[in-house]
Amino acid sequence: MINYTEHLTRLVQDIVARVPTLSFIDVEDLFVFARMGRSNAEGAFATCHCLTLPDSEPGYYFWRDRTTDRLTRRSEWFVTKSPTLTIGARPIKYMLSFALPRFCDQSLDRSRKELSYPGADPWIAKLDTVIHELYHIDPELAGIRRLERGDGGSSAHCHGQQFFEQVAGMVHTYLAGNPCPDACEFLRQDFATLEQRHGGVVGTTFSTFPSFPQRYIVRAPDQPRCEADADGGAVEALIVQQPPTRYTEDDLHVRQFTNKTSRRLVRKGAFRAA
Repeated sequence: MINYTEHLTRLVQDIVARVPTLSFIDVEDLFVFARMGRSNAEGAFATCHCLTLPDSEPGYYFWRDRTTDRLTRRSEWFVTKSPTLTIGARPIKYMLSFALPRFCDQSLDRSRKELSYPGADPWIAKLDTVIHELYHIDPELAGIRRLERGDGGSSAHCHGQQFFEQVAGMVHTYLAGNPCPDACEFLRQDFATLEQRHGGVVGTTFSTFPSFPQRYIVRAPDQPRCEADADGGAVEALIVQQPPTRYTEDDLHVRQFTNKTSRRLVRKGAFRAA
């Protein structure tokens, strides 16, 4: 069977080596994994996840009376934190997740991308998506890249027409740089063709599938009074489901994906998931 996340990792290595704008990326800082995403359902094709975000400032949830607008209760103070993922001794800074089989079945036809690649083969839409997610990585490795406004300031939005045009420019740069044929070949097939040719499509996931390392909240060590307490509202204990906060290669699984579901594969011996 074809391991789709391994192929994506090799493609990322080739892209970073050939596109100057992305040359600051150390592929060893990245981890590629698969998520479930049906082709006939709405949703993202891929996502960039940052694991370097610092702890948030303390905050709390609150509730208001719809009639009086009075604060009736609030939660305890909490802080949002980033989980950690370590492969061997190397901490991972960013993850790229790809929705299977949805990512495999995307096309330029009747999409926003069609205007950027007139007359191009349908699989270029997938290459655009990979470079799109790589471009989200901040050069300072401090979070998700912030777009620059016309006045030189930083935009609060991660996307915009300029962003899409810059991604398309990098796609053209990569294709003009004699990319390794083997790096891109798997993108040319849709999911059904991959299954037929290889007998199945697998990818690296986490033992918590369909969950994966995500930001989580914890009770803040300090619980001061605040403005919300002036109306005499109740303070409710913070109740959260505590997900894993530390992940290693021992938390990685390989799953086979189909059009509608997935199943874990049991592989004997150690493996280095893509």
